[in-house]
Amino acid sequence: MPDPQFSAEEMEKVRHIAERHGFGEDAGRVMALAIAAGGGSMAQFNHPELGGMGQWTRGGMLMIGAMFDDALKARVRALADALADATTTGDLPDRPAGESSATRGDWWPSELGRPASSGAQDGCRYAVFPNLRRLAVERDGRTSVYDTGDHRIGGASQQQGSGSDLSFTGQYGTVRLEDLPIV
Repeated sequence: MPDPQFSAEEMEKVRHIAERHGFGEDAGRVMALAIAAGGGSMAQFNHPELGGMGQWTRGGMLMIGAMFDDALKARVRALADALADATTTGDLPDRPAGESSATRGDWWPSELGRPASSGAQDGCRYAVFPNLRRLAVERDGRTSVYDTGDHRIGGASQQQGSGSDLSFTGQYGTVRLEDLPIV
């Protein structure tokens, strides 16, 4: 089926990747569109073959509606990883058709490229760039870039009752923002 988001050649790649992981073309298309919308590093999707509603992040979290079907989870993860890899190599777009970094709303310095993950917490926005060992944080309209050192930053949290105690989860436990050097 033609899709305005993908060329015929890209759709053929999506179909081939989906079939390689035991999914139909439509499930592959839904996942590929979700990955493009997530900049190649995250996806929110909803398709029956993919276990219903779900979320995926590159190198990390996967949740699907069929939460106890470990075999399906493994196949969905493999599909998402393969499609994300195809965005990295340029075989598939890493953003929806017609969307640029300006229309997408990138707020971090452009030299950082695409984040592995990003989010917002109580008026603060953050973007994680593990390959560069950088964390960008925007607060009150000001963006700061931090050196994460050997921390592999995951999720964010904020201390209850305090508007400034932003912290992140890493492989060593909690990483407080104020403990990271600004670059």
